[in-house]
Amino acid sequence: MRYLHRGAVLAMALAIVTACAVGPNYRRPQFDAAASYKEQDGWKPSEPGEAGSGGPWWRIFNDEALDELERQIDISNENVKAAAAAFEEARALVSQARAGFWPLVSATGSRQRTVMGSAPPHTTNRAGVAANWDLDIWGQIRRSTESSRASAQASAAALAAARLSAQAALASDYFELRAQDQLQTLLSDIVAAQERSLKIAENRYRVGVAAKADVVSAQTQLLSSQAQQVNAKIQRAVLEHAIAVLLGQQPAAFSVQAATMRSDVPTVPPGLPSTLLERRPDIAEAERRVAAANAQIGVARSAFFPSLTLSGSDDYTGGTLAKLIRTSNRVWSFGPALAQTVFDGGLRRAQAAQARAAYELSVDTYRQTVLAGFEQVEDELVTLRVLEQQASIEDAAVKAAREAENLTLNQYKAGTVPYSSVIAAQTTRLNTEETALTVLVDRLTASVAMIEAVGGGWNGSQLR
Repeated sequence: MRYLHRGAVLAMALAIVTACAVGPNYRRPQFDAAASYKEQDGWKPSEPGEAGSGGPWWRIFNDEALDELERQIDISNENVKAAAAAFEEARALVSQARAGFWPLVSATGSRQRTVMGSAPPHTTNRAGVAANWDLDIWGQIRRSTESSRASAQASAAALAAARLSAQAALASDYFELRAQDQLQTLLSDIVAAQERSLKIAENRYRVGVAAKADVVSAQTQLLSSQAQQVNAKIQRAVLEHAIAVLLGQQPAAFSVQAATMRSDVPTVPPGLPSTLLERRPDIAEAERRVAAANAQIGVARSAFFPSLTLSGSDDYTGGTLAKLIRTSNRVWSFGPALAQTVFDGGLRRAQAAQARAAYELSVDTYRQTVLAGFEQVEDELVTLRVLEQQASIEDAAVKAAREAENLTLNQYKAGTVPYSSVIAAQTTRLNTEETALTVLVDRLTASVAMIEAVGGGWNGSQLR
C-alpha cells in the first residue's frame, strides 16, 4: 500500500506539472508579401542547373578553382566557426533548460569523531539521499525551454547566414581577382600594340616623314600603360589577401594561380516574394528570436504565481559503518513546500513589462529584416537587368573601338592623320575594354549578391 500511495503522489504531481502554462502561445507575425517583385518583368524563368535547383550554389559558375575554395569555408572561416560555437552553446542551453523538468537528487555522507573530556571517543556516521523537485505548475520551465529551443534555432539560422555571407564574399572577391587577371592580359595586349606603334613612329621619324613629337608621344603613352600594368598588381594582391583571410589562412602562405575569367553569367531566378520568408536564414533567425521573446513573456508572468516544491530525504545515522543501514537508524521525510512572493517593490511587474517590450522589439526587427530582404532582391533584379543591357552595348563598343584603332593606325602609316589620332584611338579602345571588363565582373558579383539575397538554396525546414 505504501508503494501505491507513493505512486499516486507521483502521478498527481505529474498531472499538476502538465496542467497549464501561463503566457501567450506563439503565433508567427503576419507579413503580407506582394504577388511578384516589382523589378521582375521580363526576367528569365528558372531552368535545370540554375541556382536553387540543388547542390552548392556556386557550382552554377562552372569554375573548379572556385569550387575548391568554397569547400574550405566551413572548416576554415573564423566567422563561420564562431557562429558554429554559438550554435553549440545555444543547444547546451536547451539541455540546461530541460533539466529543470527533473528532480534534483543528491547523496550525502559524513563521518564525525567526537571527544568530550575523559569520555571515550564517539563516532557518528551519516549517509543518505535527498531530492527536491520544483513542480512546473505555471509553465515557467516549459516556457523557458521553449525560449531556449527557439534561440537555438535562431543560432542555427545565424550559422547558415554566416556561412552564406562568407561564401558570397569569397565568390565576389574571387571574381574581382579574376577580373584583375583579365586586366593584366588586356594591358599586356595594349602594351604590345603601343610598342608596335612606337616602332612605326620611330621608323617614320627616321625617314623624315614624322616629327620627333610623334616618337615622344608614343613613348609617353607606352610608359603610362606600363605603369598602369604594374599598378594593377596591387589590387590583385589585396584581393588574394582577402581570400586568404576568408579561408582562415595567413596571406603569406596563400596564393591563387592566375587564370582566364569566364565571360558568361548564369541566370539566378528570384522565386516568389512569399517564399523569401522561408529561404533567407537571416529572416528565419529574426522570426525565431520573436518566438523566443514570446516565450519569455510566459516566464515573466509565472513569477506572479506561487511555486511548489516536493522535498524528500532518506538518512541513516549510526555509530559503526557495519550497522549503519538499519531501520532503527533511519530518518526519512517527504512533503511539499509552497512559496509566494508577497512584496518585491514592483520587480515582477517591471520584468513582465520588459519581456513584453522585448517581444515588440523582436517583432519590429523581424518586419524590418523581411523588408530589407525584399529590398535586396529588388535591387539585384534591376542591377542584373541593367547590367545585361549595358553589357550588350559595351560589347558593340569594344568591337567598334578595335576597328577604329586599326583604321587610325593604317591612316597614320599612310600619313593621312597625325599620331595624336592614334593615341586617341588606342586610349578609347583601352577605356572601352576596361569598361566592358568592369561590367562583366559587376554582373558576376551581382549574380552572387542575388543568390545571397534569395538564401543560397537554404530553407527554413532545416531548422525543424
